[in-house]
Amino acid sequence: MKAAFFSPVAYQGTAPGGWPVPADAYSDEAAQHSYNASIERFRLADETGWDWVTVAEHHYSPFSLTPNPMLLAGALSQVVRKAKIAVLGPTVPMLNPVRVAEEFAILDTMSGGRVIAGLMRGTPNEYVTYNINPEESRERFREALELIRMVWTEPQPFGWQGRHYEFRAVSIWPRPVQKPHPPLYMSGSSPESGALAARSHIGIGFAVTTLPLATKAIAHYRSQAAAAGWAPTPDDIIYRCGLHIAASDEQAGNDLTSGPPRGRFSISNPALESAVAGTSYYGRDFEAQRNRVARLPTIKDAVEQGQILLGGPESVFSQIMKIRQLIGAGILDLVLISQDDGKARRAIELFANKVLPRLHDME
Repeated sequence: MKAAFFSPVAYQGTAPGGWPVPADAYSDEAAQHSYNASIERFRLADETGWDWVTVAEHHYSPFSLTPNPMLLAGALSQVVRKAKIAVLGPTVPMLNPVRVAEEFAILDTMSGGRVIAGLMRGTPNEYVTYNINPEESRERFREALELIRMVWTEPQPFGWQGRHYEFRAVSIWPRPVQKPHPPLYMSGSSPESGALAARSHIGIGFAVTTLPLATKAIAHYRSQAAAAGWAPTPDDIIYRCGLHIAASDEQAGNDLTSGPPRGRFSISNPALESAVAGTSYYGRDFEAQRNRVARLPTIKDAVEQGQILLGGPESVFSQIMKIRQLIGAGILDLVLISQDDGKARRAIELFANKVLPRLHDME
């Protein structure tokens, strides 16, 4: 198995929750500290042997200061020297897909072929950000996926006239280092997304979910892949969850109950979710997708349901084996629960020293 260190670059200052968040609480100093601290943690994860580092796109919220993850990934290409650099997403339906393909090609060139390309639809609130109709998100994504692959692989200039995108001539420079293109992933939580990923022969990822829901979704993905004539490997499956690891189970638990609480900034907005409830954004199973992002009431529940890994090295390893057994994930995408800098750095190092070698031995 492989481990990825994910940081949303959370704002390490005082701010309200919800979405969108008013900017009157924003501090330049706190934001600069947030970026610098995150980059140093990415550097530490790379130096201690984590396999990937991961960034993603979100807007208008202190939960994540990465409205353009490509910019952060470009900076990381000069700091992270060995690990893969995974951009999970950009939120493709809101963007120019040719530009997305070009930016990934730049990153792949700057990093020497270490980029992982996650193409995502984003959360419902993101469509308000750029005034894109969420009803169109699936069709825009499907067309963009096909176009981006062609942009990366077609050696001659070509034109494109689709339902949502139209280009007179496309021929990008630079080209991706990885051939035919960087590894591709997309979200696989909904039945529609899992089926599209399977038909397209690309990997899937799960985030902000539970093990029972992910187990159901992965079974659907595998069955759809079999119908398409192929079988996903563990490396085709990413599972994201929270992590706090300490020297012992007792210390890990104490870490989360002592000191300043971690800000639980949200990118959800119930009014927006209700507004898209009748559209195709959530797909056939609206309630299941809404329940997927619901927070569990206790830390114990979150551990049992696979939303977080918590404890000493042995307990964390056992929790990972449960995830592996149930869904067969080959890449764990881990976000630190504690934002205390000392605890976060110790967690990165302890996981790398005590857990990661055992995961690598499973390959």
